[in-house]
Amino acid sequence: MERLILGWIGVTVAIAFFKIAYAPNPPRDMLHAAALSLPYLLVALAPIAGYRLAAGSFPRGTLTAQPAIRLCRYGTWRSLDELSARENPWFGPGGFMASLLLGLLLNVPVRSLEFFVAVPALGGDAPAWAQTILTMMTLDVIAMNFFYMVCFVLALRAVPLFPRMLLFAWLFDIMMQCAMAHAIGAAPDLPGNVAAAMSTLLAGNLQKVLISVAVWLPYLIVSERVNVTFRRRARV
Repeated sequence: MERLILGWIGVTVAIAFFKIAYAPNPPRDMLHAAALSLPYLLVALAPIAGYRLAAGSFPRGTLTAQPAIRLCRYGTWRSLDELSARENPWFGPGGFMASLLLGLLLNVPVRSLEFFVAVPALGGDAPAWAQTILTMMTLDVIAMNFFYMVCFVLALRAVPLFPRMLLFAWLFDIMMQCAMAHAIGAAPDLPGNVAAAMSTLLAGNLQKVLISVAVWLPYLIVSERVNVTFRRRARV
């Protein structure tokens, strides 16, 4: 994982240099260049912060208690103690769940790449609508890179909070797309072609989240592997 982190930092720094070199208004000095690169560097650091926080909070092999209130009550299950759950053949991020983990991990570079392609390096002299787009898209990618990486670590380490954290990430993602649409739509003097492009982008983001919810939420509820791994219970 450390090599992956170093590679990720190297790639994003290279992209930041490229974006600054071809910025609409090239940097006047090093301080200006640092300001232009800040959004890209924050986007790069967000998943690393999510990984470090989650991995530090839940070290490998830690026995984690179940939440006090059980939200998912569908089905007939028998409770398992921690050791019995870990000995169960359904325990762990294998099978179909591995696809979910891969999707969470790939979310980070995909969302980041969309950001790098769509948003040029902008300074304080950019129009207000461009500043609004830069700010909202930066906040969106930072937040979602952080939360999806936290979800990935929780799932990988069989932490019972994973299903709730993923549901929170989905809801937050939907809220961010709606907030971005509202803020960008209200930006002054927003060109029509930019508004159309942003509308397509945000609608695509929202559609992807809703598809993920439709595909994975039923699985998180009824899957034997999910219930053994995260809820410490087996089907009767």
